[in-house]
Amino acid sequence: MERRLVAALDLVDEGKALDLAREIQDEVFAYKVNWPLVLHSSPDIIRKLSNIGNVICDFKVADIPNTDRLITERVRELGAYAIITHTITGTDSLEAVKRAAGSMKVIAVISMSHPGGSEFINPVGKRLLELALEKDVYGIVVPGNDPVTIARLRKESGNLKLFAPGIGAQGGDPSGAISAGADYLIVGRSIYESPDPVSTVKGINKAIRSAVGSQ
Repeated sequence: MERRLVAALDLVDEGKALDLAREIQDEVFAYKVNWPLVLHSSPDIIRKLSNIGNVICDFKVADIPNTDRLITERVRELGAYAIITHTITGTDSLEAVKRAAGSMKVIAVISMSHPGGSEFINPVGKRLLELALEKDVYGIVVPGNDPVTIARLRKESGNLKLFAPGIGAQGGDPSGAISAGADYLIVGRSIYESPDPVSTVKGINKAIRSAVGSQ
């Protein structure tokens, strides 16, 4: 069965991140890295992790087109599988990311799972989804702790892949998110804070398989 779990390596120690990546590499679809790990090590952590598996750079690119281009080009050069970008900065910025990405996947943020997401970004989510569809990105980020929203976006998002964070520590349930229509689950703290990450990952994958099998 297709792997659907993305492990968020929200760590600041390069050695620990690499050790964890190797430990769970047979169980995950990709690793998600964010600025803290890169800033505490170096951009080359992207290349090192890419030698182990797919890397999604969760940089939430959100600047003018030229800056977005420079960031995206460098991520692509380092071997990343995908980059996550905001859409709220507008059409020209998203177009710059798409052009610079080449064959690298672009995943767009149209909503966020933390409480503050309801203040600004989530209320304009419909227009952001329209923009993501217009520019033919690969996928979108959806709130994994909100099955109702996932189900709605599944109906509205065509063939876009749905990546759902907010699983575990933020209250999202793996089976519920998959059943609602998420394609991939992004899980961080539940994995890297676990005393037995492999068993934890296998447990999440079991829940995913059960949900997929019941669809």
